[in-house]
Amino acid sequence: MSIFEAQLEKDRANFEPLTPVSFLRRAAQVAPSRTAIIHGQRRYSYAQFLERSSKLANALAAQGIGPGDCVAIMGANTPEMLEAHNGVPMLGAVLNSLNIRLDAKTIAFILDHGEAKVLLTDRAFSEAIKEALTLTERELLVIDIDDSESEGGECLGEMDYETFIAGGGDSFPAGQPVDEWQALSLLYTSGTTGNPKGCVYHHRGAYLNALGNMSTMELNRDSVYLWTLPMFHCDGWTFTWAVTAAMGVHVCLRAVEPAAVFSSIAENGVTHMCGAPIVMNMLANAPQETKAPFSQTVEIATGGAAPPSAVIEAMEADGFHVTHLYGLTETYGPATVCIPQEDWPALALQERSSRIARQGVHYGTLENASVKKPDTMEDAPWDGKTFGEVMIRGNTVMKGYLKNAEATQAAFAGGWFHSGDIAVRHPDGYIEIKDRSKDIIISGGENISSLEVEETLYRHPKVLEAAVVARPDNTWGETPCAFVTLREGENVEPQEIVDFCRDNMAHYKAPRTIVFGELPKTSTGKIQKFILREKAQNLTD
Repeated sequence: MSIFEAQLEKDRANFEPLTPVSFLRRAAQVAPSRTAIIHGQRRYSYAQFLERSSKLANALAAQGIGPGDCVAIMGANTPEMLEAHNGVPMLGAVLNSLNIRLDAKTIAFILDHGEAKVLLTDRAFSEAIKEALTLTERELLVIDIDDSESEGGECLGEMDYETFIAGGGDSFPAGQPVDEWQALSLLYTSGTTGNPKGCVYHHRGAYLNALGNMSTMELNRDSVYLWTLPMFHCDGWTFTWAVTAAMGVHVCLRAVEPAAVFSSIAENGVTHMCGAPIVMNMLANAPQETKAPFSQTVEIATGGAAPPSAVIEAMEADGFHVTHLYGLTETYGPATVCIPQEDWPALALQERSSRIARQGVHYGTLENASVKKPDTMEDAPWDGKTFGEVMIRGNTVMKGYLKNAEATQAAFAGGWFHSGDIAVRHPDGYIEIKDRSKDIIISGGENISSLEVEETLYRHPKVLEAAVVARPDNTWGETPCAFVTLREGENVEPQEIVDFCRDNMAHYKAPRTIVFGELPKTSTGKIQKFILREKAQNLTD
């Protein structure tokens, strides 16, 4: 043992477990009277935000909830969700945010699998929760969130949220977590087959990813963040804590509708927001009369599949500046960011937007993100052509899948988290995802990226949404099949779509089959390609 280890020991004075709850405590100390949360007519200062979160922690503790116990919440983007993201981990318990679009059977599975002891539930979602409570094996303390902005639904629990926290003290000791590796939250993936997997986050990861978000999106005390991203989704990509760390303003929004979004941006001076590409597409294509004017530039971060460059262009025309992030539930949300290079502003709009659509480079709070060959674990060459799998390593990768050692070991094989996304790496080191491993189309021995075909389809003026999958072909093995949703009131022949693609990309990549209609989506708005693959398998000429 070296003298540096023998004589200098870890002590509470020089080592404190990292936790995102510390951001709220600091904000309440530095700016107690500053507005922290806006929700309709409700306004809470940072002092009140901490007080209400502490009351929740004390109320839960009085019910016997302690470190390691699971507290589930079925909530919209309201102050109660923000309070739960601080009050629950404040006492060392584990927060399980439920996807509000899930069916009762899946909710019951999650409550059982995560061993929830308490359920906080917004009455707007009582229909699914009421059924789930008949299916679960858990004996749960149910507390109703009776939000004044909610419409419909019924109360199911022992008492309402305000009554529950009223009995709790307005301060809570800062004794948790004891270890920053301690479980903080439990989030379930939206799996396409079988039961969802439960990703376990720790305090250190959430703390670091929140700081990564704050730095990446340049959040500060003047920032006003609009909650269009569901807080249940990867804990709001950890922006639930990032905005608080910056001492910015959280603007809550129950329903993401274009008129409400544009109105809130104008009325509240919104400067930042996040949303999946489907949200951007909705805003970009909203009727002009719903777009309330605003003078500020709104920074919007998007994630998931690469946003079509046509959508990026439309958003910029409406006053938004788009930053493309990439990540998964397993990585606390954002893991990479497409940082604009100095020469990008001089590029033509279409070329610049195609660069913005890349996944970019790893966060400063992540150790590394790479494109590797999964069979050898070697890095793929930085040539923009060689396919590999996106792999991620660092403190902002989940602890693992709850009660699923086999899946955890497979995900972490070789000391990296395997994303399942197929990508190339450009000479500048920027990662660009080409497809999910199961979505690559191999036609006549040539690899065709479904995302590349979709990018072209989105440029057709009559196309609103598009998804491309493989269709079996006797000659080529498989060929691209495009499922297309047209803009309202539009009509077009399939051959026109095919010809448009052939005019704008290599002919062999153009879809040979066009199917019009609504696209099936998951509860988080992702297009369900497994359903489309089944349909493509059964198509007849």
